[in-house]
Order: sequence, then C-alpha cells, then structure tokens
Amino acid sequence: MKNGMIIAGNMLVDALKDVDVYPEHSKLTTIRRVRRALGGLVCNCALDLARLDRELPITVVGAIGDDDNGRLIREVMGRYPNISFDGVKVTGQTSFTDAMCDLTNRTRTFFTFRGASGELTPADFDFNALRGDILHIGYMLLLDGLDAPDPEYGTAMARVLAAAQAAGKLTSVDLVSEESDRYVRIVPPALCYTDYCVINELEAERITGISISRPNGYLDEAAAGRALDALRAMGVRRWAVIHSRNESVGSEREGAYEVVPSIDVPREIIAGTTGAGDAFCSGILYGAYREMGLRDAMKFATAVATSSLLEPGASDGVLTYEQTLAFGEEYIIRYGEVRL
Repeated sequence: MKNGMIIAGNMLVDALKDVDVYPEHSKLTTIRRVRRALGGLVCNCALDLARLDRELPITVVGAIGDDDNGRLIREVMGRYPNISFDGVKVTGQTSFTDAMCDLTNRTRTFFTFRGASGELTPADFDFNALRGDILHIGYMLLLDGLDAPDPEYGTAMARVLAAAQAAGKLTSVDLVSEESDRYVRIVPPALCYTDYCVINELEAERITGISISRPNGYLDEAAAGRALDALRAMGVRRWAVIHSRNESVGSEREGAYEVVPSIDVPREIIAGTTGAGDAFCSGILYGAYREMGLRDAMKFATAVATSSLLEPGASDGVLTYEQTLAFGEEYIIRYGEVRL
C-alpha cells in the first residue's frame, strides 16, 4: 500500500482529571491533577500513525467548532505535516469528554459531549477526492449523524463504508463501550462493509451476545473464537481482533485464531491508560498497511499499546515503527509476557 490512510469520526478534547477514587453517588472525591489532551478516534489514531511513520499520508475527516478546543486540535495535529485537514469541516461546538482517572485502580470513567462530531453525515465523504488505501472510522454509537437509520444500508455509517469499498478502499471500524442495547441495531449493518474490526472484549460481548470475559480479567479463548466467527459471519472480510488488558485474540478465517499475550508491565511505571485501545488499533492498521501477517500485526499492536501506557497522553508514548519493534523486544525481555 502507498496512498496512506483516511481517519474519520470523532474529534474532541479530553479534560483529564486524576481523582483519588471514583466516588459513589452523592459522595465526594479529590481531584489531584487536571490537564487537557486531544481525544477521540480521529485525534488518537491520526497522531499514533503520524508518530509511527512521519512519511505516512494521513487525511482526517471530522467536524470541529471555531472555539478554543477546535483551535487546540488544529494546533497539536498541525505539528505533523503528514496529517491533512482537508476533510475537516467547521460547525457547532467542538466535542469534548471529561475523563475521570481513578488513581486507586487506574480505571477511567467518561462523560462526553457529542458536539460537532455528531453532525458528520455521508455527504461529508467524497471518496473521489479523499486519498488513502484504508478508511478507519468511529466511534459508532457516538456519531449521531452516521448512526442514523438508512433505508438502503441500515445505517448512514454502513452507507459510507459501502461507498469506500466501492472506491477501492479497505475499511476499518471502531465503536465505543456504553451501557445500552443499541449495539445490535447500529453495529451489524456497518460490519457488512468492514474489512478490519478491532474491538475490546466488552464491545464484542454486546455485539455478539457471547460472554468471553473471565472473572480474573482473562479471556475465555474458546468463547472469544466463537465471537470472532460471529463477527465474520456479520460481514467482516479480513481481520477480526478482540483485545483486552491481558491478551488479544484475532482471526483471518473461520476456525483459525491467533492469541497474543500483553506485555507484563509493572503497574508503577504506567503513567496513563487513556488511548491504549486506539494505540492497539493503530498498530493493527499500520501492520495491515505494511502487509504484515495477522500475528505479527497483533504483536506489533501490543508493543504500540504498551508504549502508550508509559506517558500520560493518549499518543505521547507512541514511538516510530523501528523504535516500536525494538521496544517490544526489550520490554518482553525485561518484564515478560502476561502469563496466560
């Protein structure tokens, strides 16, 4: 592949707040630190990919407001000359998320304002003009205009993906973890036009109805295999990958699965987990772009995600491609893989 990638969907700013502990209803907690960082699929994945490869052409498609948050997005992403804003429209108020980071257990809780990102529609995608071999788009369930029903394709997102494939582009989707019953209505139509599907275990469970999480935080790998087969039956054409804290399980054909453990990084050196899922997905997509095999792409994605943990920002820890390969080998030697 040689034409780069198109990264589309949510563009927002995260207000990151480190709290002693996430409180119960009507209880108080102390905020220890507040900072702003770019967030959302477009900002996270475009920056990850730009840091992995400064020569990779990246076109972003999204919507931001003419406000402080919108200007911050332009300023930070503008530091990377290989990121093009040709597909970004200015409308409404820039989306933002309050991310509450629990210092006790390193979990995160999000409060999001959909804002301008919710105004994206199929009319914003001209695949005759957009350059790129792979379209990565998300998050489904947060893009009101693209989650909307479509009489022909099921959803507007599915219409966009179908148009991308018709234009000769490979497609990739991502979605958000939420407490709702919308998964079975919104996600399957899009999977009919998806080449790469990289999601976490909770999302996989809600889409397929198959329980794959074990109480100890590991995956039931046999059940994960059935969930991957179910995703492929819904339409995923090339790679389906489910990732969790301790491992990832992937498939490129029914009944054949790859299992790659995470790197067993000590908790005390983890600076933040925001954006780790997007870093993993970026690693998978870059592996596909470089025509790696699935297992090698999963191992590479694991190293990308691990590097992202060592800095507080979503993309600040992501290294170049060559550095990531060396980093993965070094950290496996130093700390070992998670014991499966």
